[in-house]
Amino acid sequence: MHKEIDSLAAAIGYRFRDEKLLEQAVTHSSFSNERKLGKSGNYERLEFLGDAVLELVCSAHLFAYYPDKPEGELTRIRASLVCEPALAFCAHNLSLSDYIRLGKGEEAQGGRERESVIADVMEAITGAIYLDGGFEAARDFIMTFILNDIETKGLFYDAKTVLQETVQGEGMGKLEYKLLREEGPEHNKLFTSAVYLNGEAIGEGTGRNKKTAEQNAALEAIQELRKGN
Repeated sequence: MHKEIDSLAAAIGYRFRDEKLLEQAVTHSSFSNERKLGKSGNYERLEFLGDAVLELVCSAHLFAYYPDKPEGELTRIRASLVCEPALAFCAHNLSLSDYIRLGKGEEAQGGRERESVIADVMEAITGAIYLDGGFEAARDFIMTFILNDIETKGLFYDAKTVLQETVQGEGMGKLEYKLLREEGPEHNKLFTSAVYLNGEAIGEGTGRNKKTAEQNAALEAIQELRKGN
């Protein structure tokens, strides 16, 4: 496990004084229950702390980055940047799912690819860095891996609504979503959906449920439409 932890620490770009904090941050409750590590042996407490640190750093950054935006709009953007799909997307850049310690049952049910689990671990790592190295270390991690490219990530919370408003506002026509395929066993399905504008496919996305697949299709469509402008 130490070799894996060293590899993850290198990917994060932060060297822990107490590596056990990082090990705890990637330990799911199903693993700690199987190994009888107790409630303090999983990431849940670190996730609680990391969530608060993330919200503060994100709020301060958006306050400075968008000096003219009202409170309501800043709240919406923040919700996009720290929502499950956005954090899971950020985690993929670290191959974070490879390092998560899961119990056998959770592993068999596809927990390693579940966005809720991956997002929780991302927050837990934030909490672990805060405890080990303080606020500035946690802020550096957040700025590097979560608050980069906020123009794109600001769409994660509800890309479907943003796409609908864009299409309606410019009188571009009619949007329609279609499920293209379902793959995998019942407890671990992967859905692929596409969004069509006037019958032409403009975006495709996958997810562990239909809603996420459609959101990801909408996100790709927005990015494609912006390229054309």
